[in-house]
Amino acid sequence: MASHYGAAISRLVPVALALVLGGCASFSPDGGFGPVADAVKAESGKDAFWARSDEDRAARDARVAELVGKGPLSVDDAVQVALLNNRGLQAELAELGIAEADLVQAGRLPNPRFSVHRVSGDHHYALERAISFNIFSLVTMPLATEVEKRRFAGAQQRAILEVLRTAAETRKAWLEAVAAEESLRYLRQVSAAAEAGAELASRMARAGNWSALARAREQGFYADAALGVARAEQMAGSARERLTRLLGLWGDQATTLALPERLPGLPPQAEDRPAIEREAMMRRLDVRAAVSETRALAANLDLSRATRFVSVVELGASREKEAKDEPYVKGYDISLELPIFDWGTARVARAETLYRQALDRAADTAINARSEVREAYRHYRLSHDIARHYRDEIVPLRKRIAEENLLMYNGMLIGVFDLLADARSQVLSVTGYVDALRAFWIAEADLDMAMIGRTAPPAVSRASVPQAESGGGH
Repeated sequence: MASHYGAAISRLVPVALALVLGGCASFSPDGGFGPVADAVKAESGKDAFWARSDEDRAARDARVAELVGKGPLSVDDAVQVALLNNRGLQAELAELGIAEADLVQAGRLPNPRFSVHRVSGDHHYALERAISFNIFSLVTMPLATEVEKRRFAGAQQRAILEVLRTAAETRKAWLEAVAAEESLRYLRQVSAAAEAGAELASRMARAGNWSALARAREQGFYADAALGVARAEQMAGSARERLTRLLGLWGDQATTLALPERLPGLPPQAEDRPAIEREAMMRRLDVRAAVSETRALAANLDLSRATRFVSVVELGASREKEAKDEPYVKGYDISLELPIFDWGTARVARAETLYRQALDRAADTAINARSEVREAYRHYRLSHDIARHYRDEIVPLRKRIAEENLLMYNGMLIGVFDLLADARSQVLSVTGYVDALRAFWIAEADLDMAMIGRTAPPAVSRASVPQAESGGGH
């Protein structure tokens, strides 16, 4: 009877192995990056890129050189360069490869164990050969694979979010750099006007036509203007360097990078989006990732319960003979772990706690997402109102005042110092508009980012998946 069972098992094990191995997971050609690239394209219109070979890196370098070298770098080209060339982003995308490796590993059976036992002596001889396989892994493998599938999907969602966050940060850095350069040019005009006033005041004071107080006032204006230029140069340099870091540029590409002279103009109207919260709940990638993580932990809980009492069951075929001239006798071996000391309650309790924690985190993510979108939309609308007020009211009013003062100067009703002071005020109103315009475009970028995820999301934990233990051999 034992021989009969041994023969049946010997025939069954290879068939089971063939069926399971035929369904084993394998690596995808693109490492799972295809859905990430498609989602980024749909959200931003830009091409995401993950360099996985020397050929990929060479193609990337050529594309970056083309975009940077064709003239002043537009905001869209800057975003594209960052998605191609930002090394930190490339390092984050490598998490996809790690998650896919975990998925493939979860879909592969543990290796069988082969053993040989030989005993010989004067009056005794025994030779036993056995091959065993942990059949319990056949039960747990579908659950473990499903857990890793959900984690891999979560890794793809996080990769999409990281790419889009890099795009948003690059857009904001480009706006900061261009606005800083534009403000610097206007402040230099203010400084030039103040310098002319200080020089004229000094000459008139030497001629006895100007008081020491008036001369000191004009020199004070010039000193403040020169200090403002120095600070603006510092801010412009820092903004430019932040942009080059996000673009991943260095060497000649960083030093010769050309940017436009002005920011884009203000749109006539701010977008009216009454259903913005509902739209955000459908698009927010961190909410999707939290839901995916919760589902993965739910599957993890099922797996922990399934392996609570027994986590190792090995089945194998064997044959042995007692003497050299006797035939082999076939048989089979079964071994399992006895739950004497560890009943698996700790593993189940841990899985249940992780699941409850994920539920609360998912709810917290949804609550925060709604609040963040409302805040970003409110800031977007107010920033547009402020910039429009500068454009339609303050700047035209300053221009009209300057024209009237010029007429009065031509009629010798005011002096040259009044004209210079008015020129300084007019230029400062323009710099105020530039700053308001910069704030609006950044608010729009923040709103776009708030629609798809948080700017700095909390780290997502990678809870371990309980695996079927193999003892000495799998």
